[in-house]
Amino acid sequence: METGILLESGTNELEILEFKVGDNLYGINVAKIREILSYQTPTPVPNADPRIEGIFMPREEIISVINLFECLKINKPESTQNDMYIVTNFNKLNTAFHVSSVQGIHRVSWNAIIKPDSTVNAAGAGMATGIVRIEGKLIIILDFEKIVSEINPETGLKMSDVEHMHGRARNESPILIAEDSALLSKMIVNCLQQAGYINITTTDNGQECWDKLKAYQKADGNLDDKVACVITDIEMPQMDGHRLTKLIKTDETLKHIPVVIFSSLVNDEMRRKGEQLGADAQLSKPEIGQLVEAIDDLIGVGV
Repeated sequence: METGILLESGTNELEILEFKVGDNLYGINVAKIREILSYQTPTPVPNADPRIEGIFMPREEIISVINLFECLKINKPESTQNDMYIVTNFNKLNTAFHVSSVQGIHRVSWNAIIKPDSTVNAAGAGMATGIVRIEGKLIIILDFEKIVSEINPETGLKMSDVEHMHGRARNESPILIAEDSALLSKMIVNCLQQAGYINITTTDNGQECWDKLKAYQKADGNLDDKVACVITDIEMPQMDGHRLTKLIKTDETLKHIPVVIFSSLVNDEMRRKGEQLGADAQLSKPEIGQLVEAIDDLIGVGV
């Protein structure tokens, strides 16, 4: 698998694992996957959320099993003989997802991934982060972070980490955010505002953020008065955060701008790739308090 090479070079490509739940096709970014295992009947957990099928222990580690049939309201077949576990690692958590089968891996460009419109994700209630056509098939890329955080909100942004920052001095340093999740974008903005940062511009993906930066370059006035720091997710339609980081850090007039990667995918391997691309800081999405501290350090704020 060549995922590492693709992401290291910031080519705006990713690999998608195609899988089935019932008769429906879905996808997941290979970067989220730790391993794929054959299904084994999990041990039930008393009083657990109905979406938690149980736990199993593939080696010396207990892993929770999420039943995607239950999450997606798909009837579970009587036989699980050929079913699989997709074991993921994101937000510093290992989780197994029960699926019907694994179909294969496809390399695609983020440009080919379409963000679902409001008819698919009405009021942010949907479970799709993107839709892509591969070999004539429409594959829905599921929002695994949302599925997990709905079951256990503690895996999401830890809003309590910034509660003690309320009342800090207002800071008008302009911050530009690239985040495709409307809910997460709003939560990040609320946290930064609570920490005193009031001059925030949001964009829906890396391409929109890059277009905004290029417009700032062409406009009259000092560039630093328009953007003092960029915060970016990694996974986004059109352009991912690694590609955005590479473009910023290889542009002579933009490369001095601090770039913070704030993503559920920040692990040791991803951290190494982000460093190679020139990211100034990298944090996992639960660490919203550390995000504020990193911004303070990067733009020289005295607290």
